[in-house]
Amino acid sequence: MSKSTVVSRRGLFGLAATASVIGGCAGRVEQRPAATEAVSVHGANQAGIDRPAVPQAYLQLTVFDLGDGVDPGAALAKLGETVADVVAGRSARLAGMAPGDLTVTVGVGSRLVAAVDSTLPGAVPLPAFAREQIAAGERDGDVMVQVCGGDPVVVALAAGAMGDAVHAAGGSARWSQSGFRRYGGDGYALNLLGFRDGIVQPDPADLARELWLDGPARVAGGTIAVVRRLRIDVAAMLAMTVAEQEAAIGRRRGDGCPLSGGGILTPLDLGAKTPDGRYLIPADAHARRAHPGATGVGVMLRRGYNYDNGPQDQGLLFISFHRELRTFTETQYRLDEEDALLARTVATAGGAFLVLPGFEADRPLGSRLFS
Repeated sequence: MSKSTVVSRRGLFGLAATASVIGGCAGRVEQRPAATEAVSVHGANQAGIDRPAVPQAYLQLTVFDLGDGVDPGAALAKLGETVADVVAGRSARLAGMAPGDLTVTVGVGSRLVAAVDSTLPGAVPLPAFAREQIAAGERDGDVMVQVCGGDPVVVALAAGAMGDAVHAAGGSARWSQSGFRRYGGDGYALNLLGFRDGIVQPDPADLARELWLDGPARVAGGTIAVVRRLRIDVAAMLAMTVAEQEAAIGRRRGDGCPLSGGGILTPLDLGAKTPDGRYLIPADAHARRAHPGATGVGVMLRRGYNYDNGPQDQGLLFISFHRELRTFTETQYRLDEEDALLARTVATAGGAFLVLPGFEADRPLGSRLFS
């Protein structure tokens, strides 16, 4: 595990590459999570992406490496068995604690995917972008494990069980980050700047069209995930006036409504201007720069979590899901060109992963890809 990583918390604003959330596209609204409702581990798609619809309050994300002599198919099958045991409460690691709404989501890195077929989705690594300070040990990796739940102790214990399974198969931890989400009284998550996060997420039609891979058969039912740890100069941002913060984001801090007018769910009006001809949503506002109408790519499903590794290392653990990697990359390139929020943001870890299709008791995790 990278020495500079580890403990963190969760979901800031839709910073680098938040095409669908702050962007104001139509869709479902996040509401306060139940935190105790069980989520099935099996299905056509893995849990922890669009199930549950509202992300749980706590997260532990770990990226592992597999040694050259490790059979990835066998390692993933064993990991899937561990996932099923933990979510069902059968793992000794939970010490009798109820798993509640626990979910575990597993993805594989480009090195493993390309070794199977270099033309498959997920076979291309995440490119480098501007404003990065990513050590070699905190970029990419072979296996991503995302553990989410409403109980931080359960999440930590479950993540430990996942680590045990990977280590037993011959793998080792590369980097890790914990995160947290805080829901306000209106049901929306709040970030470390006090702004609402995840105001709008893709609706079911968007998910069917933009999220799930429908082929080739080896990956059908999977998706592509991008993970980036974004360190924010929170103190500097909060030293700005509220009006300056709102101009950087494109929404009002108090209620989350777009600067172009309307209610919190009103789509952004990118053409709206003041009487003297200035855009109500500034040209470099994050909401404008990340909007799908401006980026020319599809929408993405985000699971963003705030993290806090100490006063000098706070920010967002950004996680997005989409059918094509370019949904993220094209958005990020546009943000790199001009974005008021990114001026105080540095990426310190990241990678892209093929999230495996769902699995069943008689169809092990990863069996289609590595058969």
